[in-house]
Amino acid sequence: MVMQSTDVYVGGFVFFSPTTHFTEVADMIEPFTHLTVCLDMAGCPNRCRHCWLGHAPNGHLTEDDLTFVAEAFRPFTGCLPVYDWYREPDYPDRYEARWALCQRLSDVHEAHFELVSFWRIVRDPRYVQWLSALGLKQAQLTLFGGPETTDFYTGRKGAYHEILEAMEILIAHRISPRIQIFVNQENLCELPFLESLIERLDLDNRCKAFGGEFSCFMHQGSCDGENEKLYGIRVTSDDLSRIPPVLAAYTRKHFHRSRIEDVFGQTEQSLYAQLIDDSSTASYVSRTPVFYVDGQFNVYPNVAPPEPAWRLGNLKADGVEAVLENYVQSKSIAQRTRLTVPLGRIVTSQGDPASQRLFSEGDYIEYLLNTYCRR
Repeated sequence: MVMQSTDVYVGGFVFFSPTTHFTEVADMIEPFTHLTVCLDMAGCPNRCRHCWLGHAPNGHLTEDDLTFVAEAFRPFTGCLPVYDWYREPDYPDRYEARWALCQRLSDVHEAHFELVSFWRIVRDPRYVQWLSALGLKQAQLTLFGGPETTDFYTGRKGAYHEILEAMEILIAHRISPRIQIFVNQENLCELPFLESLIERLDLDNRCKAFGGEFSCFMHQGSCDGENEKLYGIRVTSDDLSRIPPVLAAYTRKHFHRSRIEDVFGQTEQSLYAQLIDDSSTASYVSRTPVFYVDGQFNVYPNVAPPEPAWRLGNLKADGVEAVLENYVQSKSIAQRTRLTVPLGRIVTSQGDPASQRLFSEGDYIEYLLNTYCRR
């Protein structure tokens, strides 16, 4: 069809005028180069206090629902990877069947992520055998400190001991553990315990014995979702000297940085000063988007937590055309705000010019944008 004079074509996408009808949208959207869709079919057994995806209720979606979501997005791209999770992989009992269904629904067949369900690995002996058969060589597990602290931050009693059991199961099947440590001012004092644990378990040598490689890294995480609630205890530059040398060395190696300061970023005070006069705006529209679909079929771009300010619509109630129109036109509250409000105004409104908390620039901007949208 001929584009209306009030429609705008930008960066490979059509931005529609208010008079464009939904029946015309499918014909007008330029196909996405690559579109990934992730459906939160079963949720997560944990309620981690650092989770950037938040604590939505667990869903109970079916394989028919997964097929419906995939087929809804398929006309809008020539390359569609499909995933049945975005919080906890392989949590449902039918994980093998769902993996196979995702492979059939996807235009590209990717390897299993190095993220696994430690909840399942200690309860289902077949699971690690399946992971090994898929060719998985490394799997990530998350610790926060000792038993009490890890259970507290994972949101489930017994999590620490299950993680240690999962390490042993992985190594027995020639899969190297990769330990992620989230750090804040509350658990800094437990880092020496974790350093000693890694050395006591001899993880480096045990992985090398079967040709694998143990790795470990620390970071503070982004400041969104549940982790935003920990803003008050976010690490500062003064805290970095308390990181034990072995953990610091592993972390520098993982992130390919020569200094631990480069991993944790700049102080909020410094970022505030750099950005306060920034008059730029930005679009989150991409030709290779990733969409999260929650247990109620609400759709969000994966650039931020699935929160109301980022909601693009509902696949069942609104249809995929309306959802994609809202995306390419930046109609969600957060997208529209970032596209129209100068960054310096957001910084002035929500930033703390005296804060010594550490952020990457991207994480800081997203934190301020999310708080600005809720003000």
